[in-house]
Amino acid sequence: MTTSSVTKAVIPAAGLGTRFLPATKAVPKEMLPVVDTPAIEYIVEEAVRAGLGDVLLVTGRGKRPLEDHFDRNVELEEALESKGKDDALAAVRRSTELAQVHYVRQGDPKGLGHAVLVAKAHVGDEPFAVLLGDDLIDARDHLLEQMLAVRAERGGSVIALLEVPAESISLYGAVAVEAADGDVVTVTDLVEKPPADEAPSNLAIIGRYVLDPAVFGVLEQTAPGRGGEIQLTDALRTLASLPAQQGGGVSGVVFRGRRYDTGDKLDYVKAVVRLASEREDIGPELRSWLQEFVAG
Repeated sequence: MTTSSVTKAVIPAAGLGTRFLPATKAVPKEMLPVVDTPAIEYIVEEAVRAGLGDVLLVTGRGKRPLEDHFDRNVELEEALESKGKDDALAAVRRSTELAQVHYVRQGDPKGLGHAVLVAKAHVGDEPFAVLLGDDLIDARDHLLEQMLAVRAERGGSVIALLEVPAESISLYGAVAVEAADGDVVTVTDLVEKPPADEAPSNLAIIGRYVLDPAVFGVLEQTAPGRGGEIQLTDALRTLASLPAQQGGGVSGVVFRGRRYDTGDKLDYVKAVVRLASEREDIGPELRSWLQEFVAG
C-alpha cells in the first residue's frame, strides 16, 4: 500500500464536447463560461483548495486554448493596467497564478481509463486525484478534502458517490457497498451504466477520484469495455478485489452537497443561473428578474 500524501491532480480534458455543438466546434467545452469563468478554472481551483497545486491536464487536438488560459497574456495585462481596470487585471492574473499546470496529450482517446493511464509518467508511484470537468462541486462543500482524509486513513482508492433515482442509475457507474460508516462506505463491486433492474444500488459514481498508483498496472491489463473504451470503472472493480498490500481496496464517500452538472445542456444552464444568482455583483438583480419572469 502506498501511504504517501497526495499532491497531484489529473484533469482529463480531451473530449470533443459533441453535446454542445456548434459552440464547441472551435472552442473546447472546458472553456465554456459558467457566468464569467471557464468551467476548467473552477476545477483547477477545487484541486488547489484541497492542497493539490500540481495539476496535469490531459488534452488533445484543439485544446490549445486551455494552455493559453493558464498562461500569461502580457499584452492584455499591460492594456488593463494602463486603463486602470484593476478588477479585470486581477481576474486575468488569477488563472495564471492558481497552480503549477502541466499538459500531456492523450492522442487517440480510448476512454477515461486510458486518459488516466496517460498520466502515469507525470504521476509516478504516488497516489493522485482525478477530477472530471463536467462535475462542478460548490466551493462551500469540501468533497475532495474529505476524500483525501479517507485515503489517508484507509489507504487504497476513494471514489465519490451520489444517490440518484433508480431510473437514472443507467446513466452512471454504479456500486455495491457494505460496512457503512456514516457517509463513508466500502465498495465491493462496480458496474458501468447498468440497466436499472440490474444495478447493485442507487449509488452513482460521480467525477471525483483519489487513486492509488496501483491503478496504472491494472489499467495496462484492462481490456476495452463498454463502448470499446478502457473504463476506469473496470479497473476500480479489480482494485476492489485486491489486498491492501497490492494497493487494493476501494472506499466511497457519499456526497450530499451542491453539485452542478455542466455536461448536459439543461443542467449547464441551471448551473449558470444558480451560481450567478448567488453572486454579490449580479445576484440580487438576477433573482429579482427571475421572480418577475417566472410570475409572468
